[in-house]
Parts: sequence; structure tokens; C-alpha cells
Amino acid sequence: MSSWGSYSFIYGPLMGGLLIGVLILLLRWAFARGHSLVERKITPSTADNYGMLVEVTRPISLIDGEMLKQQLLDVGIRATLALTVDGVQLMVWPKDLAKAKRTLALT
Repeated sequence: MSSWGSYSFIYGPLMGGLLIGVLILLLRWAFARGHSLVERKITPSTADNYGMLVEVTRPISLIDGEMLKQQLLDVGIRATLALTVDGVQLMVWPKDLAKAKRTLALT
């Protein structure tokens, strides 16, 4: 039989306490609010909630909007695809509006 010394009575409770401490930390991390790895649902908003961005066009669907957005990104125009209460809107900065309309008119 191995000898643990005169403090062997404390090893069991220490290991139990350590295990409970690790479980507490793990559960606090797992159930913490605001750090979810699951993407939230997109909630429609009004067009004026996008600050200075202005509407270029209203695509038929999100897929069409993503294709138009990619065309603008290819020519160097930053664009945002917004899901508003009025439908899908493709928005750009005001200084890029004329160039964005010309780019989309060519396609």
C-alpha cells in the first residue's frame, strides 16, 4: 500500500473542490449572455436606420442583391445589402451613388 503521508485525508476533498470549481467555470462560460456562436435572425429595419447610406436599387431577392453587391465590390464600391421593412435594398455611400448607378446600368 502506498503511503500518502499524514495529509492523505485532504486529497479527496481538494480534488472534489477542484472538479467543482472547473465545472462552475465551464458552466459560467457556456451559459454567459451575449457571446453566442449561433447567428441571430435578421430583423428588418427602416431605411433611415442606416445613417448616411443611400439606396441604389431594390433587388427582387437577397440572392439578386448579393450578385449586385458583388458587382459593385468588383469595381471598388463598398455596398451594404439591407433587409428593410420595405424589402431588400442595396445601399452605398452618397459619394459613390452616381458610379454605382452607372455600374449597375451597364449590366
